[in-house]
Amino acid sequence: MGQTLGCIQVDQSTVAVKEHFGKFDEVLEPGCHCLPWIVVTVVASIQYRALAGKASDAFYKLSNTKAQIQAYVFDVIRASVPRLDLDSTFEQKNDIAKAVEDELEKAMSAYGFEIVQTLIVDIEPDAQVKRAMNEINAAARLRVAANEKAEAEKILQIKRAEGEAESKYLSGLGIARQRQAIVDGLRDSVLAFSESVPGTTAKDVMDMVLVTQYFDTMKEIGSSSKSSAVFIPHGPGAVKDIASQIREGLLQADSIVH
Repeated sequence: MGQTLGCIQVDQSTVAVKEHFGKFDEVLEPGCHCLPWIVVTVVASIQYRALAGKASDAFYKLSNTKAQIQAYVFDVIRASVPRLDLDSTFEQKNDIAKAVEDELEKAMSAYGFEIVQTLIVDIEPDAQVKRAMNEINAAARLRVAANEKAEAEKILQIKRAEGEAESKYLSGLGIARQRQAIVDGLRDSVLAFSESVPGTTAKDVMDMVLVTQYFDTMKEIGSSSKSSAVFIPHGPGAVKDIASQIREGLLQADSIVH
């Protein structure tokens, strides 16, 4: 909350008593003194009317009704507002209006007037105080925005991680099903070939299928323009070793799937 400074002059051969919200603070010696205070403009609206039974009092007892009411309003506000900080002044606006109304009711009834309603219609802080309040509010909004942004990034990271986990799970499930399909296809091929060619064993058929797939793979590698050079052992013995390795890999995959 911002403050402004007011300068007062204490004349020679005199002293001034400084109070803080009605409590003695210090004695000011002659000279110029700068005192901090918070400047707030309070706008009050007073609705009043003369009592029918006291019309003569209302007409003759006061020469300037508005000035008298204004003096009472100033007195109550000066006694109430300095006890509050700026936020409390806004929050207790109705309480201040009630205090003003009660004081006016007691004072003005003797002069033949009735106070109908008292409203605090506006509380206007000093420009420096208002600027400080705006800075505080802006800083608070920035903190809220930063927290919201951090929370949003946290949610995005969580969702991204969940998506990656789901993607990997589905990928693994697809690979497992692919291997199962390969095993099922090879099994069906072996059974069909064994029934068609008497005297062949399942191992013989499996070796032939694997070698056929091996040469098909070599053909695909050689015909593709994007393939890199692949150096592998090639010959009857090498083909036999490759068939054994492929067979072992498929059997391991089949055991993993089951």
